[in-house]
Amino acid sequence: MENINQKNDCHKQALNENESKTILSSYGIPVVPEKVASNADEAVAIARELGYPVVLKALGARLMHKTEQGLVFLDLKEDNAVRDAAARAAESAGNDLEGYLIQPFMKGARELVAGIFRDPQFGPVIMFGLGGIYTEALSDVTFRVAPLTRLDAEDMLDELKSHKILGDFRGETAVNRDQLIQTLLGLSKIALERPDIAEIDLNPLLISRKGQVCAVDALIVLMDEQYYEPVSPAIDPRDMGALFYPRSIAFVGISSKIGKWGHQLFTITASRGYQGDIYLVNPKGGRIADRTVYPSVMDVPGKIDLAVVTIPAAGVLKLLPDFQAKGIKNVLLITSGFAETGEAGKTLEQELVQSARQAGILLVGPNTMGICNPHIGLYCTGSHVWPIAGSTAVVAQSGNMGTQLLAFAEKQGIGIRAFCGSGNEAMVKIEDFIEAFEVDTITRTVMLYVESIKNGRRFMESALRVGKKKPIVLLKGGQTRAGSKAAASHTGALASDSRIFDAVCRQAGIVKVNRSMDLLDLSAAFSSLPLPKGNRAAIMTLGGGWGVVAADLCAEFGLEVPELSDSLIAEIDTILPPYWSRSNPVDIVGENDLTLPLRIIELLLKWDGCDAVINLGIMGRRILVRKLSESVALSDPTYSAEFLAMMNQTLIDFEKKYTEQIIQLMETCQKPVFGVSLLTEEQDNMVYRVENKPYNAVYYETPERALNVFAKMVQYQKFLSRQHDSRDA
Repeated sequence: MENINQKNDCHKQALNENESKTILSSYGIPVVPEKVASNADEAVAIARELGYPVVLKALGARLMHKTEQGLVFLDLKEDNAVRDAAARAAESAGNDLEGYLIQPFMKGARELVAGIFRDPQFGPVIMFGLGGIYTEALSDVTFRVAPLTRLDAEDMLDELKSHKILGDFRGETAVNRDQLIQTLLGLSKIALERPDIAEIDLNPLLISRKGQVCAVDALIVLMDEQYYEPVSPAIDPRDMGALFYPRSIAFVGISSKIGKWGHQLFTITASRGYQGDIYLVNPKGGRIADRTVYPSVMDVPGKIDLAVVTIPAAGVLKLLPDFQAKGIKNVLLITSGFAETGEAGKTLEQELVQSARQAGILLVGPNTMGICNPHIGLYCTGSHVWPIAGSTAVVAQSGNMGTQLLAFAEKQGIGIRAFCGSGNEAMVKIEDFIEAFEVDTITRTVMLYVESIKNGRRFMESALRVGKKKPIVLLKGGQTRAGSKAAASHTGALASDSRIFDAVCRQAGIVKVNRSMDLLDLSAAFSSLPLPKGNRAAIMTLGGGWGVVAADLCAEFGLEVPELSDSLIAEIDTILPPYWSRSNPVDIVGENDLTLPLRIIELLLKWDGCDAVINLGIMGRRILVRKLSESVALSDPTYSAEFLAMMNQTLIDFEKKYTEQIIQLMETCQKPVFGVSLLTEEQDNMVYRVENKPYNAVYYETPERALNVFAKMVQYQKFLSRQHDSRDA
């Protein structure tokens, strides 16, 4: 498989505007009618033919920014004005002048921009946004990677911050959306069929007063040189699966010294319940941890499924012949000192990968923090973290970030399917992990920490395919680095690495987050809760203030807080005191009757006017009650220890029963419940389970975190709905 990339130093040559529009028109993109004149007399004749007023432009392939160069003359109403404009254009353009372009003068208050450029990672990218002279100043643009579907094009229109100008605007008719969509789809088709075109810039796309779309200026930049950058072949998902299920492990480079990698990985693996065979390998032989140390893998009596290598980089290559002879198929290369150190390390890494491929060895790393699979008690990582078995698969390009995420998951009770620190990704890439988790039946959510992508097209295609089956939640590192895009056009100048990556995530259905804790919050939700079918929230709160805050946050996150139906109000009237809020949010007014939350949340979940329920402050009251009982015990001897213990146990029992009811109701109603705890303690989890139930209860520490998760789940649900609509179209 090869990836077409554009050389940074490749030669580019622009077409003149008329030649550019000829190509655009052939792809169904609406362009202004125009004619070319070779001199001033011809320009006057064409102007008379088209009818005044007209526009005159200097024409020439080197004249790429005519407006900035003063080579565009608007609203010319008679012959002398045309002759004067032609003379001024000739003087300013000099030897770059190829002729004059004459167009009808079109009026419209709205100007848009669209175009193409070729991203080194993701290939052809389509841009659309607010145009005219403020294009780069306002930078209100959106991107998609070709090929575009009609739904992609529609999303691009709706994503503009200034999308309201596409409707009826200051007395002008709404934009013809079909023409805009056709323009974007036409650009996508050009991008795929004409690899010789490096950039296209349509600025402005003028919108007439009647809403018609017309490209009145166009730039096409050709690329006469391409090259094919080889990329790694894909790894068979079955081989990736075998990596996480070794029946035997050899620690090559075992050490007896506490704290060294060769000792640490072994001790963590051996101490956490891994049931497979463990072999220790070091040329010195002897015994470590009261186990036999073999001088070489060839001396190991049994079969080895996985070799964990911690010897210095210079010696790794020499291991491969013995690995091949021993039949070792998987190597976890912990060792650093390869491509991350510079050119010499990069050369060594490339040689290592080539030799490993020839030997039929799957190489993970180098410079990796290890792997874990809690489902078989395998914890072979550089940190003492042991999350429970679950359905969230985790891959991190930063080992420290990955193990920190595992530590959070362990603390919060989030179950992990498998983890790998992908390291330098010399052979096994992030795309290979994605495709492996795609076919894994246990994985329900894929969680990624990504800093760079080796093969952008494959990453996007894999993520799009996986995202239709299970959510991918992603945190991107290095977001602030600007891309090194060519800036021959507005289209190129407006692009950056982060913008393009964000567009890829939207297009592929990846749920992209901005903070590391968001990864855990969303993974907990996706692996525990049913997807919301829409964005309508019913809010139940213990106290009015939190409800107000939650309602405000709903507006911020694009969530609706619908009014309660009359019938639902009537039902709640029979449960709550007459001074309850009688609106959404439902304030249960601090009543101490522990049956109230159970009854109200059931009514809200069964109400067809909401898609999810937010419950605030119901969980965590046991902490307040315990503190109250402690104060009473110290100050009022008339209350017995037995009574105070019973009071505490009542709240503990309530929270258990409340959690069980939420889990049962989510199964019955197929709606998520997002909990926010009143107070939490160190030992409290985010996720609470009931045996043999498909869903879990999830409680967050703040309304912001809960509603952010709700909004992201709605975003993913919309992606799935669009995919379904696209199939039906």
